[in-house]
Amino acid sequence: MQNITITGIQTKDARFPLEDGAGSDAVHSGAEYAFAVTQLQTDKGIQGTGICLTLGTGNQLVCEAIEYLSAHLRDLDIEELMSNFGVVSRSMADEPGMRWLGPHKGVVHLALASIVNACFDLWAKARQVPLWRLLLDLTPEQLVDLLDFHYLEDHLTREEALAIFRDHLATRARREGVLRTGYPGYDTSVGWFQYEDERIRENAKKALDSGFQAIKLKVGSKDGERDVRRANLLREIVGSQGTIMLDANQQWTLAEARKMCAALAPMNPYWVEEPTHPDDIQAHRELAREIVPMRIALGEHVPNLVLFKNFIEAKAVHFMQPDCTRLAGVSEFITASLLARKYGLPVVPHVGDMGQIHQHLVLFNHIAMGHEALFLEHIPHLRKHFCHPATVSNGVYQTPQEPGLSSDLREATAGGR
Repeated sequence: MQNITITGIQTKDARFPLEDGAGSDAVHSGAEYAFAVTQLQTDKGIQGTGICLTLGTGNQLVCEAIEYLSAHLRDLDIEELMSNFGVVSRSMADEPGMRWLGPHKGVVHLALASIVNACFDLWAKARQVPLWRLLLDLTPEQLVDLLDFHYLEDHLTREEALAIFRDHLATRARREGVLRTGYPGYDTSVGWFQYEDERIRENAKKALDSGFQAIKLKVGSKDGERDVRRANLLREIVGSQGTIMLDANQQWTLAEARKMCAALAPMNPYWVEEPTHPDDIQAHRELAREIVPMRIALGEHVPNLVLFKNFIEAKAVHFMQPDCTRLAGVSEFITASLLARKYGLPVVPHVGDMGQIHQHLVLFNHIAMGHEALFLEHIPHLRKHFCHPATVSNGVYQTPQEPGLSSDLREATAGGR
């Protein structure tokens, strides 16, 4: 452990063009992935790096918000900063002028994600351990001090969070085997929306040959028969026991979702993801009741814990997909995972970080909270841009060992604009 003081904050607008329809869905073109990067400079030469994902346009706005919100971190010792981070994160989220632009969503919350992730990265590097180890080494009391339970007290209190961590301490050893075996992945890059059928067929076979046991297909076509055809094509390839998830990326209205879920039900999808507008809790509630045994996954565009709380209360979600680059970073992700654990919902993160940070967080969730080790989304398109890209072998994420949270970008590719 080192005493490290933050001496400066820099931002980078890093953008990475995608090719040949990669990253495309029914709503987003997928032409460009981008990170709004926070870099915390220190007196010891160690740098904390945080990221949040955008699709390029507007990335500079997030960088400007980072500069504004992070200014007060200068001259703080990282250990002191993280000792009561729940208070710090709430203070940043509730800065009056910026809060008016949200609250707790949009450009400002994306900026908070990048800042908070940089703080955790610097903290782990200061202690010279990977993020998963840093979190597992903390006491339950230290863990809850990282979190903000404001607006959640009616569903999750500090005392309940403490109880979840304490109750799983004695059985951690039973789950630590995942550190040796790795965490299962699922392949999202098989079925991007703009891919032709033959490419999807080839990608699915490659994914299975590479050891993946689950794959995802983008749906939401104007011609619903296209979705049904492509979904059945995948089912033929993976067989009746294979796991296929469908992702509509919010394209459907409730009426369209009803119709398409009925049409797609015979191919037995593992879940249908983001079937309609991400703020329409009532629509998800009605759909969840009507499409049983099909199940709903969401979280990619759920920006805060209040919305997650209400989706859970409405019984409108079956798989929670919190993203530490959409929520306000690692700390809000952990709180979302505690909320899910209390209500018995599995957590399968959306990976706006390309799985770099979430590979740490799912290990922590499994070991410290007892979350089932289902699988973690894998998107390989930006691997070459990371200093320590996630290692996925035989369809399984291998446990990262480098200090930090694996978000450092290669200088040659991180210049942006």
